[in-house]
Amino acid sequence: MGDKENLHRYLVQEREDLLGKLDGLSEYDVRRPLTPTGTNLLGLVKHVAFTQLGYLTEVFGRPPGLDYPEIAAHDDMWAKPAETRQDVLGWFAHSCARADETVAELDLAAEGFVPWWGPERGHVTLQRVLVHLVAEVARHAGHADILREMVDGAAGRRPQDPSLPQRSAEEWAAWRDRIEAAARAAVEP
Repeated sequence: MGDKENLHRYLVQEREDLLGKLDGLSEYDVRRPLTPTGTNLLGLVKHVAFTQLGYLTEVFGRPPGLDYPEIAAHDDMWAKPAETRQDVLGWFAHSCARADETVAELDLAAEGFVPWWGPERGHVTLQRVLVHLVAEVARHAGHADILREMVDGAAGRRPQDPSLPQRSAEEWAAWRDRIEAAARAAVEP
C-alpha cells in the first residue's frame, strides 16, 4: 500500500468512527450540547463535512459541488433546528465522495492553496492536507467518543471493540473508583 492509499485509509476509518457515534441515538441526544462550549455529536459531523469539503475541493481549485450557506464562525459546530439529521448526513456523504474523488485524481505532490492559512503558510500539497485532515478528523472522532460515553455509556470504536476491555457496568464503576482513589492519594498529604 502506498503513502496516498495509507493516508486515505486512515481518513476513511476516522470518518466512519465519527459517524458511528450517532448510531442509535435520538434526535435530541445527537444535538444537545454536552460541554460548556456547546460541543455536540451532530455538530462535530457537520463541522467535519464542511472542513473536509473545503480542504479537498476549494484548496485544489475544484468545485465543492454543493451549494451551502455562508457559515459564520462556529456555526458549523451545531445543527440549526431547520437542519435535519438527514441534511447533515447528506452533506457529510457528499463531502466524503468529493474528497475521495480528489484523493483518487491527484498525486500527493499536487499543489493547492489554503486561503485561511494566509500567504505565508497557505501553499500546500495534497500530502500535507491529508495529514492535516487525518489529524483533524481523528481529533473530532475522539471528542465524539467522549460525548457518546457521556450520553449512554457506549465506549470504543464500535460495540465489542477488542481494543477496549469488556467489563460490566459494575466492573467499570469499580475501575473508575480505583482511578479516583489514586488521584486523591496523589494529592493528599
